Amino acid sequence: MNKIKSVINNKEFVFLTDENVFSPQSIDKGTLAMLSQLELKSEDKVLDIGCGYGVVGVYCANIVGAHRVYMFDVDTRAVELSKINMELNGFYAENVIVSNGFKEITWKGFDIILSNPPYHENFSIPKEFIEKGFNRLNIGGKMYMVTKRKEWYKKKLIAIFGGVKIWELDGYFVFMAVKKSDRYAGKKYEKLKNEQKKQSKSI
Repeated sequence: MNKIKSVINNKEFVFLTDENVFSPQSIDKGTLAMLSQLELKSEDKVLDIGCGYGVVGVYCANIVGAHRVYMFDVDTRAVELSKINMELNGFYAENVIVSNGFKEITWKGFDIILSNPPYHENFSIPKEFIEKGFNRLNIGGKMYMVTKRKEWYKKKLIAIFGGVKIWELDGYFVFMAVKKSDRYAGKKYEKLKNEQKKQSKSI
């Protein structure tokens, strides 16, 4: 087991890790970049997708309280460590579960969703995170993601949310998209295009 002490946005935290989880020797720089741009209010309800050993969840619990932070990961060991690290930093880990994507997730009504998704060539995992995460956000809710790739995420977030803000920090891209409607933006555009095609045919 490894023990990491880290100051995140002027607050000190401690985390236990081991070699079987992502970034065991130090907190991932992408995660730190995302947290540096996060705007969080004390009343926000937060979902951490792919929580790893719990850095994002623990940080958010410090601001909104552990009862308003929900976390999941496909990796059983990561979830075990997330629970340990919540308690190590003074919080009760009541909403931390194992789930393969959203398969076991019934939670909804979030104000903030955060994810540092795994890198895969076919983008199937971030595609699910974005599409199903969108459906669990409140109107006005925000999704934050961090990756080393820009174009696919930019296009996907715009297609679903209708827009995205991007920061480039320390070799990473941090994305923030706001949910403005219950419908995917892309579907709205497709409907508009179809209506325009019908109108042009009838002329």
